[in-house]
Amino acid sequence: MTSSFLLMTFAICKLIIAVGLNVGPSELLRIGAIDVDGHFTVHPSALASVSSDFGMLRSPEEPLAVLHPSSAEDVARLVRTAYGSATAFPVSARGHGHSINGQAAAGRNGVVVEMNHGVTGTPEPLVRPDEMYVDVWGGELWVDVLKKTLEYGLAPKSWTDYLYLTVGGTLSNAGISGQAFHHGPQISNVLELDVVTGKGEVMRCSEEENTRLFHGVLGGLGQFGIITRARITLEPAPQRVRWIRVLYSSFRVFTEDQEYLISMHGQLKFDYVEGFVIVDEGLVNNWRSSFFSPRNPVKISSVSSNGSVLYCLEITKNYHDSDSETVDQEVEILMKKLNFIPTSVFTTDLQYVDFLDRVHKAELKLRSKNLWEVPHPWLNLFVPKSRISDFDKGVFKGILGNKTSGPILIYPMNKDKWDERSSAVTPDEEVFYLVALLRSALKDGEETQKLEYLKDQNRRILEFCEQAKINVKQYLPHHATQEEWEAHFGDKWDRFRSLKAEFDPRHILATGQRIFQNPSLSLFPPLSSSSAASW
Repeated sequence: MTSSFLLMTFAICKLIIAVGLNVGPSELLRIGAIDVDGHFTVHPSALASVSSDFGMLRSPEEPLAVLHPSSAEDVARLVRTAYGSATAFPVSARGHGHSINGQAAAGRNGVVVEMNHGVTGTPEPLVRPDEMYVDVWGGELWVDVLKKTLEYGLAPKSWTDYLYLTVGGTLSNAGISGQAFHHGPQISNVLELDVVTGKGEVMRCSEEENTRLFHGVLGGLGQFGIITRARITLEPAPQRVRWIRVLYSSFRVFTEDQEYLISMHGQLKFDYVEGFVIVDEGLVNNWRSSFFSPRNPVKISSVSSNGSVLYCLEITKNYHDSDSETVDQEVEILMKKLNFIPTSVFTTDLQYVDFLDRVHKAELKLRSKNLWEVPHPWLNLFVPKSRISDFDKGVFKGILGNKTSGPILIYPMNKDKWDERSSAVTPDEEVFYLVALLRSALKDGEETQKLEYLKDQNRRILEFCEQAKINVKQYLPHHATQEEWEAHFGDKWDRFRSLKAEFDPRHILATGQRIFQNPSLSLFPPLSSSSAASW
């Protein structure tokens, strides 16, 4: 018997006595006895580090232990132990901790698997330039995937705006950014997965093998398995990016131009289409990058006669150094079709990797001001194209007022770029919009920056959509009851529930999503509909 096993056993038994856990001593001893190549820890600092997330909206609840795996088999051994235990204690995979509402939490009776790459033994990304794909560990950060593939002059096709997220984390949701209109979300760019199911089985799945599991796991919120390996499609990486922002005072013209741009799929097109709403003058000058020069700040009053809401279209054109002479002509042709405010064109040029990693620079600035580790009551919605104008009137020009406490993204996507066999849910229209209210709450800020105010505003937005019969779907969803989850998944619910019964019948995995109840008693405190809906 090893000293580490004795330490683990001693620490766990102390926990039983101290807090009256509902997992039996024999099962805790089984956890400590699991033979893994990585390691378990019950160190207070390790437990504390996995008990909260980026959202900081829930009271921290420390798990029994943390597993740092070095292989898929380590993960499988833990899950098999949970599956065979009397109480089926929860096991939750945690990536970079960027969830908002405790989705990666295991509760005080569970074990967290710290998937973030770094433990000795987890496989490095394996690039196959001849086959145009890369195999990556589920806990690999996308920024590290980018760095590795660029060594071969290649890169994944579809991204998220923020690269310090894990591959398994984004594929369990969808993974979207301004490239999604053309390449689809990240889940549409996966060839193969290795998954540890809720029974502790390591299963390879793809279009040809274990197809139901493959599509179910993609966008499946971690309910059917823990992604330990993903095979991601690649393309030749551009070297540079022409990054352009233009302003609009008319929402109708703004959305018409966005929808026109995402309808273009030939060679002559922009490679990235996003946008954001400006109701606060400081936002355009301070958010996400130093795009606008501090010496030449953008003033809303200079481009809007009445000081009302403005809309910013953000577009890029990728190119190689050898194409620098033609990129100007291509951009000029594309811009001639758009109807932005003529005096509002702002352009910069940068390396491809710097564009993709642009949000990280803003993160470093916020960290330096102690403004990163604050509550983030984010609300991400997919809004059908037919109702986006109503959403603008009711939310952007109504509920939000003239303060936002953070950026508001808005951009359209094409539904035909999403595989309907995945578990991801989108509105039933060919074009739909992401509206992402990415707010930060400040304890000592103005009233409109405080957490309760922003949570109440989220509640009002959801109530408005319900009353106006705008059939929005939450992205990175959070619901209070199983009835709400059934409504969220709609026609996909029966299949979703069937996959759960097949691949995680004891409800061990991803209990923090609160979709299915784990049999382990007192996993979470009771959650009222009102408190959950308020975020």
